Amino acid sequence: MVLLPDPSKLNVPQTPPSSQKKNIFFDNSDLDKMAQHFIGNNFRQRDMIVIPRTQGPVSIRSNEELIMDKVMESCTFKSVMSCVIGYGLGCAIGLFSASVNPSIQMDPSAPHMERTQTAREIFNDMRKTTHSYGKNFATIGLVFAGIECLIESQRGVTDWKNGTYAGGVTGGLIGLRAGVKAGIFGAAGFAAFSTVIDYYMRHRN
Repeated sequence: MVLLPDPSKLNVPQTPPSSQKKNIFFDNSDLDKMAQHFIGNNFRQRDMIVIPRTQGPVSIRSNEELIMDKVMESCTFKSVMSCVIGYGLGCAIGLFSASVNPSIQMDPSAPHMERTQTAREIFNDMRKTTHSYGKNFATIGLVFAGIECLIESQRGVTDWKNGTYAGGVTGGLIGLRAGVKAGIFGAAGFAAFSTVIDYYMRHRN
C-alpha cells in the first residue's frame, strides 16, 4: 500500500484571489457560466475601433468623427444635400434650355412680326428659366431623399425597394397637382425610373 502525501502540506503555488475570474450574475460558477453563455457579459464592446483591410495600425475614431457620421447619415442632412444638388442640377439644365430655346416676345403693335430682344431681356429670361428649373429639381430631390430615408429607417433594409417606394410616393405627390390620373401616372413612371436607376447603380461594376 502506497501512502500519498497530504495535498495541504505540499508547496503548490496557490492562485491569488485577486487574479481569479469574478462571477457576474451568480455566485455559483456553473450557473454564472451558463448565464454568460445565454445572456452575455455586461462589458460593452467599443464601436470606435476600425480594423483596416490592408496592413497597417488599427485606427480609433474619435467622438467628433462619430458625431459627424451620425449627422451625415441623418435624414435631414440627406434631404438638404439632395435639395442643394438638385437645385444646382436644375440650374444647369435650365441654363442650357434657355440658351437653346429662348422665349421670343412679340411686339404688341405688330403681333405678326418678331421683335429683337435686348441683352437685358435675354438675361432676365435666362434667370427666370434657370431659377424655375432649379426650384423644381430641388423640390424633387428634397422630397425623394426624405421619403427614401424614412422608408429605409422604418424597414431597416437597404435595397432597391426603398428607391421604388420613394419614387412612387414622390411621383404621386407631384402628379396630384394636375389631378388623380396624373398622380397615378406620375407615381408609376417615377417608381419605374427610380428602379432602373437604382439597378444600374448597383450593377454597373
